[in-house]
Amino acid sequence: MLALVDEATGAGARLDKAAEHLGVSARTLQRWSDANGGEDGRRGPQTEPANKLSAAEREQVVEIANSPQYRDLSPKQIVPRLADEGVYVASESTVYRVLREQDQMAHRERSRPATSRRPREHVATGPNQVWAWDISYLPGPVRGTFFYLYLILDVWSRKIVGAKVYAEETSDRASQLFVQTCWWLGIDPDGLVLHSDNGSPMKGATMLATLQWLGVVPSFSRPRVSNDNAFAEASFRTLKYRPNYPSQPFASLEAAQAWVAQFVEWYNTEHRHSAIRYVTPDQRHYGQEQAILEKRQHVYADAKERNPERWARGTRNWTPVAEVRLNPDRLETKTKKAA
Repeated sequence: MLALVDEATGAGARLDKAAEHLGVSARTLQRWSDANGGEDGRRGPQTEPANKLSAAEREQVVEIANSPQYRDLSPKQIVPRLADEGVYVASESTVYRVLREQDQMAHRERSRPATSRRPREHVATGPNQVWAWDISYLPGPVRGTFFYLYLILDVWSRKIVGAKVYAEETSDRASQLFVQTCWWLGIDPDGLVLHSDNGSPMKGATMLATLQWLGVVPSFSRPRVSNDNAFAEASFRTLKYRPNYPSQPFASLEAAQAWVAQFVEWYNTEHRHSAIRYVTPDQRHYGQEQAILEKRQHVYADAKERNPERWARGTRNWTPVAEVRLNPDRLETKTKKAA
C-alpha cells in the first residue's frame, strides 16, 4: 500500500489526500511505515453482521424508495410514513446506505444544490485582449447612501482604461461606460474578453446586448467567489488603502468623480505595479517597458561587476512578463508551483 502512496506523493499529491482516499489518516500511514514496512494494519471484520439485511430485503428497500408513492421523498420521510402504515423494513441510516450503494443518492428535486464550474481560463499576451471590470461602493453624503464606482481594468497591463462614478447601479450605465472606453482608446473590441462577477448590472439585458453587438466575449465569475475577479478586486483595495482616501463620505457625485480621476491618473502613470516588474501600467500598456527593464538589467549587471562578492546568485529578474492568465487552470498553476 505504501508503494502506491509513495508513487502518488512523488507525483505531487498531498499525503493527507492520499490517506483520505484510502480511508485512513496520514498519521496512520506514517505509523504503518515505521512499524512493518507499510502493510495494512487494519484487521477488519472477520464475519458478516448477524443483523445484515438479506438480498431480498435490500431489493425491497430499493423497490419502495423508487415506487411512485415514495420516489420524491427522502428516507427520513419514507420510514415514518411506512410506520404509519404498520410497515418496517429498515432504519433511515440503512435505507440511506442501501440507496448510496445503488448510486441513487443524487438530488432529484429542483431544489438540489446549485453547482458552478470554474470560469474558463483567458490568457492575455498584449493590451486590450482581456479586460476585467467591477463596481465598488463609495460612501455618499447621507448615511446609508452610496455612489457607485464602475472600473474597467486591462488585465495584461493593469491599466485602468475606464472609471466613472454614477449615482445608480444599472446595466445601462455599465454599457455606456464600456462603449465610451472603447471609443476613447480608439479600439475595435471585436474578440476582446470582458470578465466580471455575476451582479445584475453585469448580466443585464442592455449590457449583454451591447457586448454581443460589439463582438465582445463575456466571462463571468462563479457566484460568491470574489477570487474569480481578483484583478478588479485588487485595484479596489489599492484605491481604498491610498493614504489620501477620504476619511469622510464624499460630499457630492462630482467630488467622488474628481477624487477617482486623480487616483486613476496616479495609478496609471506613477504607481509601479509589483506584478509587472514594477513598471507603471501606462508604461506597459504603451510598449515602453522593454527599454525600461533593459536599462535596469544593465544597472544591476554593472553593480554586480563592481562588487561580485555581494551577489550570491544572479541579478534580479527584469525580464518583461510575457503573458497574464485570468483564472488559470488548476493543472497549470500546480505545474508552475512545482517548477
